[in-house]
Amino acid sequence: MSQVLQTPDERFAGLPGWAHEPRYLNDLPGYEGLRMHYIEAGPPHTDEVFLCLHGQPTWSYLYRKMIPVFAKAGKRVIAVDFFGFGRSDKPADEETYTFDFHRGSLLAFIERLDLENVTLVVQDWGGLIGLTLPVDIPERVARLLVMNTGLATGEWELPPAFLAWRAWSKKNPDMRIAGLMSRACPQLSSEECAAYEAPYPDASYKAGVRRFPELVADRPDAPGAETARRARDWLHTEWSGESFLAVGMKDEILGPVSMGLLRKVIRGCPEPLEIADAGHFVQEWGDEVAREALASFGARESGASGS
Repeated sequence: MSQVLQTPDERFAGLPGWAHEPRYLNDLPGYEGLRMHYIEAGPPHTDEVFLCLHGQPTWSYLYRKMIPVFAKAGKRVIAVDFFGFGRSDKPADEETYTFDFHRGSLLAFIERLDLENVTLVVQDWGGLIGLTLPVDIPERVARLLVMNTGLATGEWELPPAFLAWRAWSKKNPDMRIAGLMSRACPQLSSEECAAYEAPYPDASYKAGVRRFPELVADRPDAPGAETARRARDWLHTEWSGESFLAVGMKDEILGPVSMGLLRKVIRGCPEPLEIADAGHFVQEWGDEVAREALASFGARESGASGS
């Protein structure tokens, strides 16, 4: 493998709303020599785990408003950084980052921590990859909490808004993440926007960030497309767990249309929670989403136990 970068720890000092101690795994099978970062909150020995998966160009900091709600409800919460993001190691070669590279690392992470009774909390690439996991570990995943995302099956033309984003990413290899987050979520403070930029001292640390737009399957034989189709078919016919969808209605790429299609895929999925003011990064409205999801799961569990 090419050079592997590690963001200096001091870059993460004093981030607003983020006091979590870093944890690392450096022994994932097949990923020797790479260090994956995650945080934990809530009771460590509870039998219910909320596993939060971020997307591009963010990291687990994105879940800072949802984590306390889950933890206060007595749930064990884990938020993990993809390789190339957050405090996880960052191979400098963009070609390292493939669909299978990322997906395999998540499966290895779940197996390594022996996570069971998992609620997958996903958005963006956290969903494009995360929603393909249950087909291979159905005994470990019990619930889905899904925000603006989809499954890239390679069967449809990619929307113009996404193609424009991919083109912009190519032209801006040192994308200014703080500025991007400020435009996407104007309510964020300058300190919060800077926290999203913290993992990336310069462009060399952003290989993984740059790579994600290129990994969206745009043809049936693209890497990951067959896996996404297999996951789609399984979610539609075999999924028997609970699900909750929240939609940032201002997202032009993975908003109401995309999430409407995804809802039809997921067997037994109820009507979504619509967040009128939210765009792509729904987690910035995450305290409301977390409360509504917990209420929905609890209501359905009560109904099931009483039936």
